[in-house]
Amino acid sequence: MTAPLLRIGTRGSPLALAQTNEVRQRLADAHPELAAPGAVEVVVIKTTGDLVQDRTLSEIGGKGLFTKEIDEAQLSGAIDLAVHSMKDVPTVLPPGLILGAILPREDPRDAFISLKAPNLSGLPAGATVGTASLRRGAQILLRRPDLRVEPLRGNVQTRLRKLEEGVVDATLLAMAGLRRLGLAQHVTCTLSTEEMLPAVAQGAIGIACRDNDARCRDWLAALNDPVSALRVAAERALLAVLDGSCRTPIAALAEIDGEAMRFRGLVVRPDGRDPVTVERHGRAADAEAMGRDAGQEALSRIGPGFFDPKA
Repeated sequence: MTAPLLRIGTRGSPLALAQTNEVRQRLADAHPELAAPGAVEVVVIKTTGDLVQDRTLSEIGGKGLFTKEIDEAQLSGAIDLAVHSMKDVPTVLPPGLILGAILPREDPRDAFISLKAPNLSGLPAGATVGTASLRRGAQILLRRPDLRVEPLRGNVQTRLRKLEEGVVDATLLAMAGLRRLGLAQHVTCTLSTEEMLPAVAQGAIGIACRDNDARCRDWLAALNDPVSALRVAAERALLAVLDGSCRTPIAALAEIDGEAMRFRGLVVRPDGRDPVTVERHGRAADAEAMGRDAGQEALSRIGPGFFDPKA
């Protein structure tokens, strides 16, 4: 049996597999040799973040738990490429790995889903919103301190099932994931970015490869979307300055129109208090520098212990 030309590593959730299939199809479209039967193998890798479902990410160590085992497989040579939701990727990759491509970004907004209210403002006082995201929880409490935020983990299908079972009154999920899974019909309403600023790089798929793998770097060059890459770079630059992780409620969104970019960032306490907002307007070519500058402003305006709920 002939060995595959390319091994792609991914998590095993339905969304991760949908994203990997998109990458596989784009590679096949761009490179005929990768369209041949057996040319590409998908390798499913269980991560710590997938295995531990009874605690929030902030309790078990943050977003790197969705990439650690995949990174190790890549560095060992067991896989060649890794497909990631960019919002799960730490700002610093392990030595030896790089982001070879960012695909065209999907809708970065959050979706509100409820069987009891048409939107977030329509929920009655005391209603329960389920989310595992500190960012979503903090922004919910910023706007509706009368609501209760409860941890809700699991893949998209699991969270939708818990909502239908009445475990919570509403939940928030990424529009991008719902669209990729063909589940957008469950969306009650899409939250504007003024109401709920997205997670850094939400809706963006990144593909990592080894920095010394010229073959894979060449394959990935055809898949990279320069505009999406600039937007993601700006948002991740803010996150890097703030040393952000799943323990920190940080949101950011870069929007590009031609050669111009608008950048917004938000830092807020987990209980929704003391929001710090930053905004920049400038050239898209300066995206990363703008994100870094906005992050430094936010850092200068928050004090030590800002992210401690009891502060």
